[in-house]
Amino acid sequence: MSTSGKRFLVAIAAVLLGLTAAGTPVLAAPVRAGDRAVDFDRDWRFALVNTTGADAPEPAATDPSWRAVDLPHDWSIGLDPTAGPNTTAGTGYLPGGLGWYRKTFTLPSSLAGKKLSIEFDGVYMDSAVYFNGKPIGTHAYGYTGFNLDLTPLAHTDGHTPNVLDVKVRNQVPSSRWYSGSGIYRDVHLVVTDPVHVTRHGTFVTTPNLASTIKSGFATVHVDTTAVSESGDNRAQLAVTVRDAAGKPVTSGTSVVRLGRKALTTGLDLRLDHPNLWSTDTPYLYTVDTKLSVGARVVDQTSTTFGVRWFTFDANQGFSLDGKAMKLHGVDMHHDLGALGSAVDRDAVLRQMRIMKSMGVNALRTSHNPPSPQMLQVCEELGIVVMDEAFDTWRTPKVKYDYGRFFDANSDADVTEMVNAAKNSPAVVMWSIGNEIPDSTSVAIGVPIARRLIADVRAADPTRPIVMGSDKYRQVPADGSAQDQILRMLDGLGLNYNTAASVDALHAKYPTKFLFESESSSETSTRGAYDSPDQLNSGENYTPGRRSASSYDNNLASWTMSGQYSLKKDRDRPFFAGQFLWSGFDYIGEPTPFDDVFPVKSSFFGAVDTAGFPKDQYYLFRSQWSADPMVHLVPMNWTDHRPGEPVTVWAYSNADTVELFLNGKSLGVRKFDQKTTTDGRKYLETTEATGDDKTVTGGPYPGSYTSPNGSAGKLNLTWTVPFAPGQLVAVAKRGGVEVARDELRTAGAPAAIRLTADRGSSLSFVTAEVVDANGVTVPSANNELTFHASGGQLVGLDNGQQESAENYQSSSRAAFNGKALAIVRGPLSLTVTSPGLRSGSLNGMPSNAGPAVKVKPGADASFSGAPNTLPAAMLDGVTTSGGWSNYYSKAATALLPAVSKAHAGDWVSESWSAARQVGEIGAYFTVDAVHSLPASIRVSWWDGQAFVPVTNPKITWAAGSNQPTRVAFDPVSTTKIRLDLDSSRPGAGNGFLQIAELTTG
Repeated sequence: MSTSGKRFLVAIAAVLLGLTAAGTPVLAAPVRAGDRAVDFDRDWRFALVNTTGADAPEPAATDPSWRAVDLPHDWSIGLDPTAGPNTTAGTGYLPGGLGWYRKTFTLPSSLAGKKLSIEFDGVYMDSAVYFNGKPIGTHAYGYTGFNLDLTPLAHTDGHTPNVLDVKVRNQVPSSRWYSGSGIYRDVHLVVTDPVHVTRHGTFVTTPNLASTIKSGFATVHVDTTAVSESGDNRAQLAVTVRDAAGKPVTSGTSVVRLGRKALTTGLDLRLDHPNLWSTDTPYLYTVDTKLSVGARVVDQTSTTFGVRWFTFDANQGFSLDGKAMKLHGVDMHHDLGALGSAVDRDAVLRQMRIMKSMGVNALRTSHNPPSPQMLQVCEELGIVVMDEAFDTWRTPKVKYDYGRFFDANSDADVTEMVNAAKNSPAVVMWSIGNEIPDSTSVAIGVPIARRLIADVRAADPTRPIVMGSDKYRQVPADGSAQDQILRMLDGLGLNYNTAASVDALHAKYPTKFLFESESSSETSTRGAYDSPDQLNSGENYTPGRRSASSYDNNLASWTMSGQYSLKKDRDRPFFAGQFLWSGFDYIGEPTPFDDVFPVKSSFFGAVDTAGFPKDQYYLFRSQWSADPMVHLVPMNWTDHRPGEPVTVWAYSNADTVELFLNGKSLGVRKFDQKTTTDGRKYLETTEATGDDKTVTGGPYPGSYTSPNGSAGKLNLTWTVPFAPGQLVAVAKRGGVEVARDELRTAGAPAAIRLTADRGSSLSFVTAEVVDANGVTVPSANNELTFHASGGQLVGLDNGQQESAENYQSSSRAAFNGKALAIVRGPLSLTVTSPGLRSGSLNGMPSNAGPAVKVKPGADASFSGAPNTLPAAMLDGVTTSGGWSNYYSKAATALLPAVSKAHAGDWVSESWSAARQVGEIGAYFTVDAVHSLPASIRVSWWDGQAFVPVTNPKITWAAGSNQPTRVAFDPVSTTKIRLDLDSSRPGAGNGFLQIAELTTG
């Protein structure tokens, strides 16, 4: 595990001994004299005592539950998702529990007289630490680091073992999302002289940079806090600034008199012609601090920083280094998909590179302080950060969350958040909370907010303080808790405000900067599409197909489309920007499916948990990135009937797109060039959009209307009768092609194709199910088995939100044609699947297996509710209930309630072995919302595809829940399918319901 992201820590000089699972000492890494700290991640033992979280003593040393682990470690990610009393949908159906960690080591005699401490970057959660049998400290919050003194109890004779024990207790639910469980961030043993720089004891700032840079220099102010625990000492402080190549560029010294009370010394260094840190050129410097007593160097630290300045202006928004820019941000929870919460720099870097490619320049660490690795990656990539402290204050949101510990620990934890990140050039805001229930109480919330703001300012007076809130969708009354808290804050992050409410808040609070801390929350599933003509669509509840549409049109009651959020932000120069909820899907919070096992991950992401972009990624990229691009929606040009009208969208940042099908032009579509009221150019169609019922006047009532009076869409549209082949979008600027996107119709699954994204310790291997021509099969769900040789297979994922598969198993079904394997160490991987030509990296052998077997049961293209699933067609009851595609969507802040029948859907029945079928009976319900279908088409599975039956004859039912029979020439098959066309598509009474399905 790389530790380059740690601040103030390098490696220590000592020989350390760990224990194997059997308890025998094993030599750890050799060390070098004169260093300050050592990576303490290796050679731990771990025992999971229970998955309930009930308190229990540490298992005996000989207990077989102990096993060897390295840190960071998340025990929950390796457990099976389970619906039960100790899991919730909100936390991904993954248990927490009680775990114990133990590390045994020796320390050489050269460390006698040194100060020794253990430093944890993060333990989730409610931890207690014991050293050589004695309790030395507790830490409740799972997201802040902490340091405990080992010195009084340490054995430093080179042979007496030291034993470090950590109890970790995660009672679920302790969070509203998946938290993970265990020592999931890095651990270091810190060794210093009694005279030393304190923890977080360096603070680097560049005061008045906006003025000094005009004269060609920056003032680098370095505050160093040091202490002498051995009594009064006269020490020399030397500070050197090094450039990105390690070359010294400026330095300074000071003589300090230290005692047992920590003393802060400030030095001003002149840095000529500095390279500025920005989102485009994230240049980093290093401050080396050396503390000496006499001729002896007693302590050295290194601190990364950047030279930059920024402003948040209530009228002009955000600027960095004097350049106005919108925050194109994303909200991210801390899990890393199949790795869970166990932090790994390669995984963090991959996530944020994907975000950067979408045009992202900002991150909100929702809703907790980030890992050091995340901060380092943002510094290196050029991504500014809103660093957030809490999701709850005193009043809990779930039973076992941080609210239990808030009053006792919040001062220390918010201060730790600031101290851990105060030198990061990426951090531009501190947030004291998210959607806090207490913030509506004058008696409770106002004093807490005042206290937290004072804590943050005491640790860092240089950055603004904000919070993210859903409590400001209406303008607060004078003197209310919301009013008082906003007047204390520097700015405010809004969660899901309408454009009208944003304007009203700006008018009342003209000195406070505003931005959207959570925008859109549009939900989608990669590769799922429904009702492109609607602004809100139903969810598919069919087991195995549970999903939400990717036409930017699946919204919960509080959410908004991505297009609306982009337009609202774009048109307001005072608005600093937005943070999309969310950048990646994350484990837990599976809205819009409420406690429907095994739907266990969110639908909010622009990218799924495996890192595969959804269509939303391309929508935001078209608005946030200057690199020419065009993207076709849907991404599937295979699973359509010949002649079926398909709504095709193009997202692009070019003004003109031409669409071709099999070489024939289907027409050119163009965006109009428009200008915001403050003079910024943008591309948009000109048409009514129907996406804001709060707009009652102007030229486009019912549609979001820009302050310049115009309305329109951020996509171009064609209606294309489906024909197999190649669909191509060609984007042009000034008549010159600048980008294209191509879709090809896929044949049957034939092989597995592997591609690798290699990091320093992890490789991320994408496995695609392709046809004989190498085209990804967009609906393939073949079971894939992964075998790593040399390296370690540490996780599998496919991005499907509905899955009970274990993330650490050796097999995973492809989802919509793709899966992901994560391999640690040497990459040599083979992926096999029955009936497919295997994929391999590094020349491992290939083989194929037997054909896929059909699972018996019922299926459907779409089920509108959790109580109208396909299985109800086979329950033997013909009088009521059954499968239905009826759905109902509640009104949102911008859109009315909606329930409109699909043009058509299909249902099927399957068997484990082939059987003779010559007739099918469907008991259709006819009532106020359900009608008989306009037509029925029957087809049978020939082993590779559905084939229409011959000589079908339909006998329609005379009444509701009576059999409509279709007779046909008998076939021997494992699956029969009915394609049903609605008699009233787009109406509220054209839905379909089948109470029972029979075959004969």
